[in-house]
Amino acid sequence: MGKHSQRGCIRCGTCCRKGGPVLHHQDKEIIRAGHAGYQHLITIRRGEMAFDPLSNGLRPAAQELVKVRGRGKEWCCAFFDAARSACTIYPHRFRECRLLKCWDPADLLAVVGKETLVRADLINPGDPILEMIALHERECSCEEVERLIAALSTPHHRDKALARLTTLVRRDLALRLYAERELGLCPDYELFVFGRPLFNYLEARGVSLPLVAPRVRGE
Repeated sequence: MGKHSQRGCIRCGTCCRKGGPVLHHQDKEIIRAGHAGYQHLITIRRGEMAFDPLSNGLRPAAQELVKVRGRGKEWCCAFFDAARSACTIYPHRFRECRLLKCWDPADLLAVVGKETLVRADLINPGDPILEMIALHERECSCEEVERLIAALSTPHHRDKALARLTTLVRRDLALRLYAERELGLCPDYELFVFGRPLFNYLEARGVSLPLVAPRVRGE
């Protein structure tokens, strides 16, 4: 098949294997109707390094994003059935999935970063978990983590940056554990509520903190 010759989906599954979609406000009804739940979602926090389709590379997220998580530690969308090369919620698929045409990405690129959901859009007002999210953002921000990662390249600041990163990782784990034990947070919802554990995030960024025990919740 020659370049640009395709004008329809051949169900190869390539797009689904690259990761789940970011959610937009039009997608709230899919969650409310129960076609997808918190256990299928992960939050990309503001300042977190993430793939930007507009620049086709990694860059710090300019805003909080909620997206469909992968399966286990894979990028593959949680709703992709590899055996059938099909989406398990196809009639109720998300906006970005409806817009995606791999042979012509213009429609999808036009909505990137626009009218996207944040966690508070999907959580009932007054739910105490919202206070925990706000506390977590204040005390374990991705912006600070990235500044500390940058400081690791300077020998004069390396030890201090490592010590601070260790403190942040421990605080991150402590807040997650508190939410689970004291607020009854379902462990399957952790990646939606808090995003990736900092320990895992740092590992992906090539930073190892051997004195901190990991507590992994999936992706």
